[in-house]
Amino acid sequence: MPESMDQYPLGEQGNVVSRTGRPLEAITLDAVRAGEVVPEDLTIHADTLRAQAAIAEREGFAQLAANLRRAAELSSVPQEVVLTVYEALRPYRVTYERLLALADELERDYGAAENARFLREAAAVYRERKLL
Repeated sequence: MPESMDQYPLGEQGNVVSRTGRPLEAITLDAVRAGEVVPEDLTIHADTLRAQAAIAEREGFAQLAANLRRAAELSSVPQEVVLTVYEALRPYRVTYERLLALADELERDYGAAENARFLREAAAVYRERKLL
């Protein structure tokens, strides 16, 4: 993990891999043309997001760091689940109980505790503001 901003951007440090474990430097146009790179190779690894969060936190960007940590959690959540949560967060789409159930699912099934906390907080605010 970088110790200072002079080690940023992370991709220039040579230790960044995709979610599939493919090194960043192996993702080239030639590799794509040769069929060696699959779409999943273009997704970010949770460790990279956590490293970016650590830098943001250290540099005083607490909200950005929190967002990056939540993104790290979501990197292992299936896209259809992420889209379900996104749709549920639109006002008047679901009930308070449904938001809590989605939060429980994120925490239980995917270990996304920060996202679950965020969703529970949103449920409470939505209920208070009558957005459910």
